[in-house]
Amino acid sequence: MKKRVILLLVIVLAAAGVFAYRTLHNGKTEAGELTLYGNVDIRKVDLGFRVGGRLAEVLVEEGDRVQAGQIIARLDNIPYRDELQLAQAQQEQAAAVLKKMEAGTRPQEIAQAEALVRERQASVQNLQTEYQRLKNLIESGAVSRQSFDNASAALDEAAARLATAREGLNLAREGFRNEDIEAARADLDAAKARLAGAGTRLADTEIKAPQQGIILTRVQEPGAIVGSGQTVLTLSLDTPLWIRAYVEEPDLGLVYPGMPAQVFTDSAPDRPYQGQVGFISPEAEFTPKSVQTEELRTRLVYQLRIIADNPDHGLRQGMPVTVRLTAKERRKSSE
Repeated sequence: MKKRVILLLVIVLAAAGVFAYRTLHNGKTEAGELTLYGNVDIRKVDLGFRVGGRLAEVLVEEGDRVQAGQIIARLDNIPYRDELQLAQAQQEQAAAVLKKMEAGTRPQEIAQAEALVRERQASVQNLQTEYQRLKNLIESGAVSRQSFDNASAALDEAAARLATAREGLNLAREGFRNEDIEAARADLDAAKARLAGAGTRLADTEIKAPQQGIILTRVQEPGAIVGSGQTVLTLSLDTPLWIRAYVEEPDLGLVYPGMPAQVFTDSAPDRPYQGQVGFISPEAEFTPKSVQTEELRTRLVYQLRIIADNPDHGLRQGMPVTVRLTAKERRKSSE
């Protein structure tokens, strides 16, 4: 009789143990809650310069909290400031050339070309008179043939110079060709692009925090020569903060995106963090060994990503947490 009582007691205790086990590990409770276990997942970003140079100063230490847009490191920017000044001077020069071409020839230059034409016209007229005189004399033999040929050559030369002066006057009156003006305008655009690039490179000599967070690692120290893209600091971002948890396939239908969640930590079990389900993986996977017991490792689960608030920054990278989802919320939202 005693053996039967003992056996019955063992069976009852075993049933209670199974119920407690399923409550803790499978996550279902009488209150309709789903309890999951996971870890905090915080994003990190490696920060560096887009340009290379000598590291002038690092303005933060490991563990410092920084705000979005805060300057946290600088390069020696003297070479980049010199480059910017050179690009600015080149732009001003190109702008002056374009302005000159668009304005055309100055009135004084046109007047100078006209005076040159008049001067050479007078020279041609004088030589024509001399040529005609020698031509009359050579027929009577009063002058040599050589003198006449010299006068003829001088007249031809003066006429050519006069034609050149007239063409110069026409060019002065017409101004620069449209093709030359367009080329000057293109040179100015190129100079502006070089100036913008120099300004960008100068701005890239500073590292600014992309978001609010905590400095995890200070990789380089002032004086070091760093290359483009080389990591100088590592920043842990405050947001987004995720909880990576897993739900078994039978409970998958109880979970939906936007479902409210409470996140409990071992250090402060009485102060839960609020959150919501943000992502449900469409693919099944085997339970990670770090999450469940040996008995449940072979079961298929689906990964959840719970977006959690972290007002006191108590949730930290890799921290194990307990997540409780209230299945009743789904029925309320669907009514």
